[in-house]
Amino acid sequence: MRPHRLGLAVSTLVLVGGALAAVALAGSAPTSSRSTALRKIAGVNFISNCAFSHQNNDDLIVYPGQPGLSHLHQYVGNNSTNAFSTQSSLLAATTSCRRTADTASYWAPALISGSTPITPLDATIYYRRATVKAVHPFPQGLKMIAGDSHAIAPQSMRITYWNCGVFADVASSSTIPTCPAGSNLRLHVFFPSCWDGKNLDSSDHKSHMAYAIGGRCPKSHPVSVPAIELIMKYPSLGGPGLQLSSGGQYSGHGDFVNAWKQPGLKQLVKRCLNAGIRCGAR
Repeated sequence: MRPHRLGLAVSTLVLVGGALAAVALAGSAPTSSRSTALRKIAGVNFISNCAFSHQNNDDLIVYPGQPGLSHLHQYVGNNSTNAFSTQSSLLAATTSCRRTADTASYWAPALISGSTPITPLDATIYYRRATVKAVHPFPQGLKMIAGDSHAIAPQSMRITYWNCGVFADVASSSTIPTCPAGSNLRLHVFFPSCWDGKNLDSSDHKSHMAYAIGGRCPKSHPVSVPAIELIMKYPSLGGPGLQLSSGGQYSGHGDFVNAWKQPGLKQLVKRCLNAGIRCGAR
């Protein structure tokens, strides 16, 4: 998907710029050497391009083993994800991603027009380096949720926002925009990139993870992992009448279960993220 080029620049500015702002608010501006280091890692990434896979009312993270209890979810990546999935079943399944080693599960609430779900065209998934220190691959079976499925007011745009793609002259926003002809509505979700080093999940499915600030992980979550951005692209120009299955326009969120073929993930982290290289898409 060609629009990822400028989208990368915009998303990187959001991520890095937001991190620097957070440091400034904390009253400890980064040193010039840290600023230089941050500039060096800006744009370092690899990307998975994944077709739409399937949809259901399951949630493997929140309601494991309890089919039909969730709002409608739309999946990319692992083609088998449902309420009964296990690590073994996910690893044995096929993927909708071009990178065949990427059998991870990614999902987001369905986009709905009236009562009709809008099937996503595809998704672009960025794996970035958000810390000065070296990045570690996600451990097998790591689960995490980014964003608030119950939000009724705008969330931080460092976590989720809508836009119309990089060639549309439409600002990113917390509400669904009306996109110009020739573009497509997109939902962006940014996942945390610091792990506590112990737990593959937590009771709220978030506490074991944290966002990096100023290129650093907090002491409570010392292990740097890839910073994922999930971008869902829809065959829609947006506008009035659309909402998410989780409710309204503000409840954007995403779920991730690491079921990568681990050698493939380790190689990409080593060859791209820790080598400081922009490997781009496949």
